[in-house]
Amino acid sequence: MTVWQALDVQAKVCAALGQVTIVNQDGHHFGRPYMTAYQLAIKLHRAHPEVAEALNVDLGGRGTGARNSLAQYLARELSSRIRRAGESFPVEGAFLSNDELVEMRYLTPAGEPLRSSLTGSGWDLSLFRLRVPGPEKAQPARV
Repeated sequence: MTVWQALDVQAKVCAALGQVTIVNQDGHHFGRPYMTAYQLAIKLHRAHPEVAEALNVDLGGRGTGARNSLAQYLARELSSRIRRAGESFPVEGAFLSNDELVEMRYLTPAGEPLRSSLTGSGWDLSLFRLRVPGPEKAQPARV
């Protein structure tokens, strides 16, 4: 059994994405906000540090020297599952271009700064949010 299955990581990810701060309480025509894989890893680690422990990984980030991280694991697993299940998967993905991006910083659960290792790397940054099922999904504006 994989860590994803044994620890029900999908449910934990969905719960974390369901707790994303929505600034505009009336909703936004873009829909729910996306989170980077780093933001999601930090939020998940704060609530469920046992996931990173079971995987024997850290959160990740520039300067850690680690090749594998919780952020990388989540991005890889979610991307793969979204590709296989399509719109039936409860999480949707997108990516942020690295063009003109110099640095992204986050705060770990301990309040320490964490720099993305992806900025300036040539790799795009994965973004994730809960999928809104059915007719509630935000419709694009008509021009």
